[in-house]
Amino acid sequence: METPPVTRPEPIWKAVFRLMRWDKPTGRLILIVPALWSLFLAAQGKPPIGLLVVVVVGSLVTSAAGCIVNDLWDRDIDPQVKRTRNRPLASKALSVRIAIALALVAFLCAYGLTFYLNRLSFWLCVAAVPVIVLYPLAKRVFPVPQLVLAIAWGFAVLIPWAAVSGTLELSTWLLWGAVVLWTLGFDTVYAIPDREFDARLGVNSSARFFGQRTPLAVTAFFLGTAVLLVILGVVMSLGLPYWIAVAIAIVLWGREGYLLGLYNPPPSLYGRIFRQNVLLGFILLAGMNLSFWIS
Repeated sequence: METPPVTRPEPIWKAVFRLMRWDKPTGRLILIVPALWSLFLAAQGKPPIGLLVVVVVGSLVTSAAGCIVNDLWDRDIDPQVKRTRNRPLASKALSVRIAIALALVAFLCAYGLTFYLNRLSFWLCVAAVPVIVLYPLAKRVFPVPQLVLAIAWGFAVLIPWAAVSGTLELSTWLLWGAVVLWTLGFDTVYAIPDREFDARLGVNSSARFFGQRTPLAVTAFFLGTAVLLVILGVVMSLGLPYWIAVAIAIVLWGREGYLLGLYNPPPSLYGRIFRQNVLLGFILLAGMNLSFWIS
């Protein structure tokens, strides 16, 4: 009789890497993108290198802190959901004590970066912390928790803009609104596969809230994003590369809404749309930068 192979425990470093979601770069990039939109627009395509490094590193450590806090809140729920049952806290690969220590380290690293910022951007960082920490609670008490996540994402616009200019202006809020609606769109799509599990566990999501109208809601969010980006382009007098990028985004968002509305779309569609929005984010970033470089 053959001896079953010995299953070695996962190395702690690998479990830590997964806890911070650094094994899934798509989710990290989709947070960095709006921060880069804000930074490059506020600096008219020429941000200080030091601030660029601070924004990128700050996005990574803040995202890591948010993921750890989320898993701490959901450590009793995640084992019951197919997509999340193998997360380090759900599978007991890491202890709660280690996760809390890692979250504190991540927040301390983010705090250390704020010494590069001005007073307004520092206080915006402080204001973002409770939103990040309480987002997982919103899933239990608020019917559209993705809105709370979208507001947290919106700080990725406000903080870099304030760091560059020391103020928040009309263009800042137009970009903020676009990012909030964009986040509502792609994260609602991300929540669709979990609807069955969320309903059984009593966890809220925008995909549950909108139900059969979810494709229409996502299309409306993306349409709102496009409208605000168009107004932003007019207000900032952005050039042809920006408008080409916005046109590409509008076409792809329209196609995504159409595919979501099809009867019984394949499960792979939701992940594909999420990844496509990361690509769209960088296309828009390129259009923004080229608008300043080609003038």
